[in-house]
Amino acid sequence: MNSSTCVLSGMRPTGKLHLGHLHGVLKNWVNLQHEYKCYFFVADWHALTTEYDNTGVIAQSVWDMVVDWLAVGINPGEATLFIQSKVPEHAELHLLLSMSTPLSWLERIPTYKDQQQKLQNKDLSTYGFLGYPLLQSADILVYKAGLVPVGEDQVAHVEFTRELARRFNHIYGREADFEDKVKEAIRKMGKKNAKLYKELRKRYQEQGDDEGLERAKALVDNQQNISLGDKKRLLGYLEGQNKTILPEPEALLTETAKMPGLDGQKMSKSYQNTIALREPPNIIEKKLRTMPTDPARIRRTDPGDPEKCPVWQFHQIYSKDDIKTWVQNGCRSAEIGCVDCKQPIIEAVLTELTPIRERALNYIEEPESVRAILSEGCEQARVTARETLEEVRQVMGLFYR
Repeated sequence: MNSSTCVLSGMRPTGKLHLGHLHGVLKNWVNLQHEYKCYFFVADWHALTTEYDNTGVIAQSVWDMVVDWLAVGINPGEATLFIQSKVPEHAELHLLLSMSTPLSWLERIPTYKDQQQKLQNKDLSTYGFLGYPLLQSADILVYKAGLVPVGEDQVAHVEFTRELARRFNHIYGREADFEDKVKEAIRKMGKKNAKLYKELRKRYQEQGDDEGLERAKALVDNQQNISLGDKKRLLGYLEGQNKTILPEPEALLTETAKMPGLDGQKMSKSYQNTIALREPPNIIEKKLRTMPTDPARIRRTDPGDPEKCPVWQFHQIYSKDDIKTWVQNGCRSAEIGCVDCKQPIIEAVLTELTPIRERALNYIEEPESVRAILSEGCEQARVTARETLEEVRQVMGLFYR
């Protein structure tokens, strides 16, 4: 496990999750928790940015969602699971960052105008909605997360966070005796490492050599005999004259979710085309049997085109090559009917969801265990968040003895 790199990801509480969440986010989380130090959180404050007038559903949605996380294999022994609003340091960092964040930076984020267009039935001309990308940035920076798993549509948010961190470090990362402290830290590295550090810094600053920068960062990270404060000074000195207080995160691009809905559109509750992870088998079977198919196949004897059929999209996710070939040939020649074509999908989906539903039942019967997991996760998250806030308050001059 790469415990030195922290991964952070959150999800708005929308209630019970469906196959789109499983294939789009949760399977990725399960893999990441074995590789990195992971923080996975319930973004309940983010839910308020669009549902501020409909808060009655949030609490139950939180429990339903976390049960699904645990049922699919998110392991509280491997990852830290917590609720955003139970870690007030998120809000404090959001407030402190807001003091130096240009308004124009928020207004130009692509999703700001896009979401207002999509959700015209809601009044989103609120301070909270304008500032939600800043809250997202605080979520990331309060844990000094190195990697943030996002789809391509969210890369702009991570870039915004990088700009915020850069601006914060520029404003507050100066120390009066910074250069002297850096020289002393370099001396502590020993002659050989000190020489290599200087060469790599020069290569990056004079030639823009990114590989040199990464090698220099690794060199600093591996130093055993210098303090954490000196390491931060050395890292800041690589890129300029500042101490790095809030490291810039990287976007960890995840594959676009290929899970279609029952009608071929994106799987979404708003389209009413979902299969929930805990739906009873008879309901799942009925939904899949009644899925629309290629409209050209009016009669059983009519040849079809799998590319025009939502069922084929499910085969691309669930079926092996021999089944796919059978579908392609059988559909185009009308040798198989739509009912035949759907049967392997029904079996595959039920096979995938049966153990998830059984594990979920254990957590539903033991709600105290879910509360205990979240309580412990919130406390673990707060320990890390408090450390960051102490440092932030100190450099901002808000540290009182």
